[in-house]
Amino acid sequence: MNISELFETFKTQEQAIDYLEGVRWHGKPICPYCNSESVGRHASGDRAGHRWQCRDCTRAFSVTVGTLFHGTHVPLRNWFLVLALMLNAKKSASAYQIARDVGMRRPTVWSMMHRVRTAMAEDPTQEKLLFGIVEADETYVGGKPRKGNKRNGDTPNKRGRGTKKVPVIGVVERGGRVVARVAKPGDLSAKGIAKFINKFVDPDGSILISDEYKGYNRVSETMLHTVICHARSYADGIVHTNTIESFWALVKRAWYGSHHHYSRKYMPLYIAEACFKYNRRKSADSFDGSIRMFVGSAA
Repeated sequence: MNISELFETFKTQEQAIDYLEGVRWHGKPICPYCNSESVGRHASGDRAGHRWQCRDCTRAFSVTVGTLFHGTHVPLRNWFLVLALMLNAKKSASAYQIARDVGMRRPTVWSMMHRVRTAMAEDPTQEKLLFGIVEADETYVGGKPRKGNKRNGDTPNKRGRGTKKVPVIGVVERGGRVVARVAKPGDLSAKGIAKFINKFVDPDGSILISDEYKGYNRVSETMLHTVICHARSYADGIVHTNTIESFWALVKRAWYGSHHHYSRKYMPLYIAEACFKYNRRKSADSFDGSIRMFVGSAA
């Protein structure tokens, strides 16, 4: 759903609530506290028609309970705008930019975007194992420019392993999904890499392609594994890591062009956003699919 369609579809808060109820409950409201179907409209105050009453547990609730919209005072239409702008920004968008677009305060939008990213990090599709031709690689995000500022007497900054940048490890299914995580100490050791790959890749139905880093050699014990030596070439037929390198390019362009800085605390959420959008790049309507996931719809 593009921005123009969103404005036409959700002109009022009531329309946004009706849409969310349709996506979550499909016409059959269920109490989020006890899962009872014995519910009725809660008619009290200005919220009449927006809230429901459970006849079994007697608790009142709305369609936003238990979702990322729970307890928000921001209109749902604004939430939908923020989500649509995030999904449509291939290389991500800053909180400042979206705040200007929707006419809201930057801190409010920043908080909303992190709520969305937290929901993206819980993507259930991450539980499905990757299979087929799978590429594995690691990258390093953040830090100062590699060449430094010669006028200030800066020395060139280190690249790759040994740098102070934050390491990220990932695997991508050729033509399919990607899984990436911020690496903790020890995650880029041979044992850590093998544990990560075995968690997300089907060992029986896959062939893993990596660069010549020796940390990947241990994976050969559990699955087919081939190596592309970048000292000689970047591709040898189907043997290459260009797919995962392309994903890293999106991650780094988001950091360099939109956000400029990730704290280590929040970097996993930015990586989760990049994975979420990459995995839905072929979706005809990623907005509807995202809303269904965020509200726990079975459809």
